[in-house]
Amino acid sequence: MKKTLKNLGKFLMLLVLVTSCQDDDTKFGDIVAPTNLAFTYDVVGKSAEFPNGDGSGKVVLRATADNAISFKYMIQGGGEATVAGGVYPYTVTAQGVNSYEVVVIAYGKGGVATTASFMMENVLLNFEDEETTQFLTGGTSKVWYIAAAEAGHLGVGPNTPDGNNNWPAYYAAAPFEKAGSDVSSCFYNNEFTFSLDGEQIKFENDNGGATFFNASYTSVGGTPLGADTCLPYDVSGVKNVTLGAASSYVAPAGSTGTQFTISNNGFLGYYIGSSTYEVLSITATRMQVRVVQGNNTDLAWYLILTTQPPYPDDEPVYDNLVWEDQFNTAGAPDASKWTMELTNNNGWGNAEKQYYKAENAVVSGGTLKITAKAENYMGFNYTSARMKTENKFEFTYGKVVIRAKLPSGGGTWPALWMLGANQDVVGWPACGEIDMMEHIGNDQNRISGTLHYPGNSGGNANTGSTVVPGVSDDFHIYSINWSPSFIRFYVDGNEYKTFPNSGSVPFNHDFFLIMNVAMGGNLGGAIDPGFTQSTMEVDYVEVYQE
Repeated sequence: MKKTLKNLGKFLMLLVLVTSCQDDDTKFGDIVAPTNLAFTYDVVGKSAEFPNGDGSGKVVLRATADNAISFKYMIQGGGEATVAGGVYPYTVTAQGVNSYEVVVIAYGKGGVATTASFMMENVLLNFEDEETTQFLTGGTSKVWYIAAAEAGHLGVGPNTPDGNNNWPAYYAAAPFEKAGSDVSSCFYNNEFTFSLDGEQIKFENDNGGATFFNASYTSVGGTPLGADTCLPYDVSGVKNVTLGAASSYVAPAGSTGTQFTISNNGFLGYYIGSSTYEVLSITATRMQVRVVQGNNTDLAWYLILTTQPPYPDDEPVYDNLVWEDQFNTAGAPDASKWTMELTNNNGWGNAEKQYYKAENAVVSGGTLKITAKAENYMGFNYTSARMKTENKFEFTYGKVVIRAKLPSGGGTWPALWMLGANQDVVGWPACGEIDMMEHIGNDQNRISGTLHYPGNSGGNANTGSTVVPGVSDDFHIYSINWSPSFIRFYVDGNEYKTFPNSGSVPFNHDFFLIMNVAMGGNLGGAIDPGFTQSTMEVDYVEVYQE
């Protein structure tokens, strides 16, 4: 059915605007604002017989201007993009004949810009694929997830005429591969909702506030280009989804022939600068899509989605308090619960610089205070305390909750952690180690959660991190949920790392608790020459089981 979208009112109507800072800054040379800004567009398939195009809704926008370095398009129908050469392929987002206002910004040296608005008219979209629409939305609304348990749920391959264009020939992720990394632990948190509003498909993404960025696009998330990483990025809001005929190198037998475009730069979990996904296959419960990378059209990424959440919602509920220390009795820590370690033990294998002694851990004012000090003792320049529940309280599975305020200063290395109780028998890392909280004074406010086990220990440990403002100024709650299926890490109730537990890793037997503040070492790094002392305060430690 055709629907004519006429002038829907001026949006961002900007008359020609020229700004210049030529008198203030000459480092760019002669700063000249772009002039003679012009705009044209080609409707794909337009002819005398089909004056509004071939019905695919595709149009190629072209802008030119003297002295322009790049162009930004802002389209009334929901598109926005910055391109170097002024050419921008676009697909309209509503069925029928579309007319949109287009704002074009031409950028020159030093950021000076010229802006104008134009009309793009008579672009027809009449593509229909009822089967894909029904599978996507279930006829009303359906939630999709990254198929984390399936090999190849994320992959990449070539996008060239002679390449393997229907499968990720270069790389395919292993099941739950991205759950164990601090740079990609947000990837499986996405919930994609496709719904029907009349004849219009709508899209929403709930990703918990963090987006997994390809290394080429981290600047979009406010971080310099580097490696793939999770960054805060707002993906909220309802977006339109437009179905169209796929145009790619994939053989017809390897694709449904349909692609969909999400308006307003919408995307499926992994940011690669593209919003158009070719549907290779789709059923009521599984979908595989292919998307060409925005700034490298020789690469195509592959995603597998499923209607099953990546993490089951039937994990055990740990709400029975089985052990605690509220630190309400002043003096030394409770000897019935804690053993104080009195040694350096050759730097604990980490080249640590402190000697642990009992006097550095005291209970007063309702908190445990572990203080690291710059003082000469037993041939070392620093002292601190380390305490453990080994042989006094050991357990398998549960929820551990610790409320603490952390020390500060270059070289401080506080930790709240757990070690496998069979360490004396099998050694480390075969016993397993769960570091529920580590903080490095040289990287203030970054909290890490780490797992050590054979193949992933020391500098190759399985780690994740999150930034929490004020960890040395205020108390925060550090916790883990440890079950046969997963180990989940939280700060103040916010999950930042998830690890899929299994029988192949040593996290299914008794562990004991450890708390300490180390100085320097392989992770703590350089110690501030002016360091005198700093304290970790612990308000309480609680362990819950079923």
